[in-house]
This record gives sequence, structure tokens and C-alpha cells, in this order.
Amino acid sequence: MTRPTRAVASPHVVNVEDLRRLARTRLPPVVFDYLDGGAEDEVTLRANRSAFNSVTFRPRHAVPLPSRCDLSCRVLDLDLSFPALLAPIGYSRLMHPHGEMGAARMAGVAGTAYILSTISGHSLEDVKAATSGPAWYQLYILGGREAAEATIERARLAGFSALVVTIDTPVAGMRERDFRNGMTQLMCGSLLSKIPFLPQLFSHPEWLTGFLLDGGVPKLPNVVIPGQGPMPLIDVTAALARAAVTWEDLRWMREIWPGPIVIKGVLTGEDALKAVDHGAAAIVVSNHGGRQLDGVSATLKALPEIVAAVEGRTEVFLDGGIRRGSDIVKAICLGARAVLIGRAYAYGLAAAGEAGVARALQILRTDVERTLKLLGCPSIAALDRSYVEKPSCP
Repeated sequence: MTRPTRAVASPHVVNVEDLRRLARTRLPPVVFDYLDGGAEDEVTLRANRSAFNSVTFRPRHAVPLPSRCDLSCRVLDLDLSFPALLAPIGYSRLMHPHGEMGAARMAGVAGTAYILSTISGHSLEDVKAATSGPAWYQLYILGGREAAEATIERARLAGFSALVVTIDTPVAGMRERDFRNGMTQLMCGSLLSKIPFLPQLFSHPEWLTGFLLDGGVPKLPNVVIPGQGPMPLIDVTAALARAAVTWEDLRWMREIWPGPIVIKGVLTGEDALKAVDHGAAAIVVSNHGGRQLDGVSATLKALPEIVAAVEGRTEVFLDGGIRRGSDIVKAICLGARAVLIGRAYAYGLAAAGEAGVARALQILRTDVERTLKLLGCPSIAALDRSYVEKPSCP
């Protein structure tokens, strides 16, 4: 990892797009597209980014400011040093052998929280042990309720402080890049089916070596099916179709999980109100990074409707399209308590492991503080709607 680590420390790596370019050079194209792509025509994937461009700032100049702006925030009774949590990303171990453990460790170092995906290559116990900060567990009901109950109990015992329930995956989205590239054949097919991938794999020897030394494609350690053991990765797509979450499921989860429940995947005021009625401590305005239903609203465009609907009865976070610290500031101005970042840190993980995640967080943190100073705002807590023009998202 010496070469990409040096590269990510270069003064020329100044934004998340630079990390994305580095990730693209390190990963085989089929793996990079898994990380980078969205569903169908990727309309929503692009809209998540363009929505931020439609919001303009209203700065206040010639005002006194502290030498360091206060970037801290309070989220579900947790004091974070920075208003960006690391979002759950399925099978981060594919990007780098350290995967979820490395990302969680760097989240703790940065003073923020890490959210672990059910579809993780590392056990939830190992991930929680790796971080000095808070960790939340994102739940899919893969393998049925009995398997999910066992995992929820493991998460409780390991010290995860919140349960994040994703509601926008009744089936897996049609991620056309993965189908065209043959991602399933690479990850789960026979040795014969992998022959067409050999040129791109051998042209990325550093990734290939790490992948093989890490054992290839292990089973999912956090989806243990009674009588069968850990679920193979090949079974996930079919299992998702049998694991759709309903509002009734939230009542069941509430009975077995003692901590706060966060509902992820809300895009309408109607669903936001249902989440509140079912005891959600927080809502994540999310379209799954444009990887599920294509053509839905950009999350920043949907945010004001959700904030207005809940009327302060639950915390609201935003997920999707965050690439700059100024994006984080815009989301908070429009009512988000904090944001979740996904690809922004995953590009860093792919580019240089833990050092890349640390660099991504450093870039965003520096961006946020500079944006606050240029706005004439002393802290995250002081941000409000008056610092931005009304969004005119397409």
C-alpha cells in the first residue's frame, strides 16, 4: 500500500474527486463501477449532485469570527466533533482488505460515528472493537426474523448504540453497470466464468494481491442463518427480495432493540410521519445513493418537505451526493441535523485504505470550516435557512 498512501498524502489531492480518480486507478473497472455506479440511467445519481449546485449561499461579511469555527454537533445524544457520519456501504472489504474495520477506525479518530452495513465482510464485533467512536448497525432482515434477532442481540452486546433500518430495498435496484460488467460472475461464478476478467485483474496487481491474501469472497459474518451458518454473498440479491421491511416490522424491532431506531430511505413527508408514528428517533432522507429506484427526488430537494413534516419531533439526517464540505453546510442550512457520507470516504478507502479514509474526512472537515468562515458563521449550530437562497432543484 505504499504507493497509493503516498499519493493520497500528496498536496495535489485536494478534494473528493481527486480521491475518486485515485480509486479508479487502483480498482479493477468492474469493482470501481460497483462503487461508483447507480441504478438504470443513473438520473437520480446525478441529481443528488446537481441539487447542491442549485443552492446558493447568502454570506455575511465583515463580522467577527473565532480563530476556529465550532464544527461539533449533537446527534441522538452523542457529541460528535463533525456533522458527518460514515454511511453503511455494502461489502467495503471489496474496496480494501481493511474494509469496514479500517473505515470505522478512522471515523473514531475523527470523532464521528460509523454505521456498519449488514452486508459487511467483517464481523460486527470486530468492527465495533476497531473504533474509539460510536457505531450504529444498519439492518436488513436477511435470512428471516430469527437470524435478524440474533444479529440485533449481537449488536447490542457489542455496544452498537443505534439500529438503522433501511426501508427502500424491497428488491435490489437494477444497477446496469454491474450487469454489463458481470459483477455476479466475478464474485460468485465458477473459475471458468472468471477467465474474461483476468486481463483487468492482472493489470491491478496490488488490488488482486490484497484480495487474494484476504481470502477472496468470504461469507457474510453478520447474517447467520439458523442451521446453515453465515450467508454466502451470492445469496444476497435473492434474500433481499424476501426481506422487505414493513411498518409492522418496526413494532417488532422496537420490542427487541432497547436503543434508538433510525429509519433510512425516507423521501416523502407521508413516510416521514409514519416513521415518527412508529417511534423513529431519527430519519435519514436517502435514495440509497441513486442505487435503488431511478428517477426519484434528489435528497436535498426532498429534505425541506421532510423537515417541515416532522416539525422537530425527530432528528433528520441527509444522505446522498455529499462530495464537498460546502454540501454539508447547505444540507444543515436546509434543516438536516447532520449528514451521512458514503462514496466520499469509500473512494478514499479504495485509494489508500485507512489513510485514504482519513484524508477524505480531513478534506471535508477543512472544507466545512472554510465555508463557515466565508459565510460569516461561527459554528455548525448557528447555521440556518437564512444562509442560503431557496433551492430551485430541477
